[in-house]
Amino acid sequence: MANIPSFEVPPQMRDLAETSVEQARKAFGTFIGSARRAADTLHGSTELARTSAQDIYTRNLDNAEQNVRAAFDLAQKLAAARSLPEALQLQAEYVRERFAAMQAQAKELGGLAQGAFQQGAERARSAVQQGVEDTQKAVKQGQDAVQQTQHAAEQPSH
Repeated sequence: MANIPSFEVPPQMRDLAETSVEQARKAFGTFIGSARRAADTLHGSTELARTSAQDIYTRNLDNAEQNVRAAFDLAQKLAAARSLPEALQLQAEYVRERFAAMQAQAKELGGLAQGAFQQGAERARSAVQQGVEDTQKAVKQGQDAVQQTQHAAEQPSH
C-alpha cells in the first residue's frame, strides 16, 4: 500500500469551520422558529374560524326559535280572535314585528360574520408580516455568516 501523507488542518481553519456551522445553525433556528410560529398562528386562525362559525350557528338557532315561537303565539291569538277585522289586525301586527325582528337578526348576524372575518384577516396579516420579518432575519444571519467566513478565509494564517 502506498503511504498516505499526513495532513493536519490548521487550527484557524477548524475554528472557521466551527464558527460557520454555528452561524448556519442559528440562521436555521430562526427560520424553523418562524415556521413553527406560522403553524401556531394558522392553528389559532382555524380555531377562531371554528368558534366564529359556532357562534353564528348558535345565534341562527336562537333566531329560528324566536321566529317559530312568534308564529305559534300568532296562531294562538288568531284562534282566539272574535272577528275577521281583529284577525287581520293581529296578522298585520305580526308582520310588522317579524319584519323588524328579522332586520335586527340579519344585522346582528352580519356583524358577527364581519367581526369574524376582520379578526381572521388581522391574524393572517400579522402572521404574514411576522413570517416575512423572521425570514429576513434568517437571511441576514446567513449573509453575515457567509461574509464572516469569506473574511476569515481571506486573512493570512500565521
